[in-house]
Amino acid sequence: MAELSTVARPYAEALFAAARDDKAGLASWADQVQQLADVASNPDVRVVMTDPRLEDAQRTSIFLSLLGSDVDKPMQNFVTLLITNDRLLLLPLIAEQFHALKDEAEGVAQANINSAFPMSDEQVSQLIQLLEPKFGLKLKPHVTVDASLIGGVRVIVGDHVLDTSVQAQLVRMRDMMAA
Repeated sequence: MAELSTVARPYAEALFAAARDDKAGLASWADQVQQLADVASNPDVRVVMTDPRLEDAQRTSIFLSLLGSDVDKPMQNFVTLLITNDRLLLLPLIAEQFHALKDEAEGVAQANINSAFPMSDEQVSQLIQLLEPKFGLKLKPHVTVDASLIGGVRVIVGDHVLDTSVQAQLVRMRDMMAA
């Protein structure tokens, strides 16, 4: 069976293409896609949407009723398409890929920062200012504390890893001594 992310990709790309051409803008579409994904991620919703006793029209009606009136017609049509193709439960992956496409189009990347200690907003801001020229992108930081690093930070931007942690330095020293 194909990877779920591979199955979700064409839906995310088609949705992004429609969003890019719409006057409402990418931000509006991103909010709605995230709302769809949040509802689809709910365990109770997942159970109902996989109930074999329900027909597609009933699933569509139930799902759209959970969203309220905030969802516009193109998104409603998208939900109908996903239900018809039995892909509704892929919405969280579709949303993730949609946001990645949006970030790429806007020249933005997610920066996952693992720090040995909590970082202040000012420290995060200074780190991002140093890293943005290196990566040539506007970075959105997501900071987590990982005490196993002992000291320093590990920054992950896409496929790039910048590891200045004490843990990484100790591993390098161990490897040099063992060689």
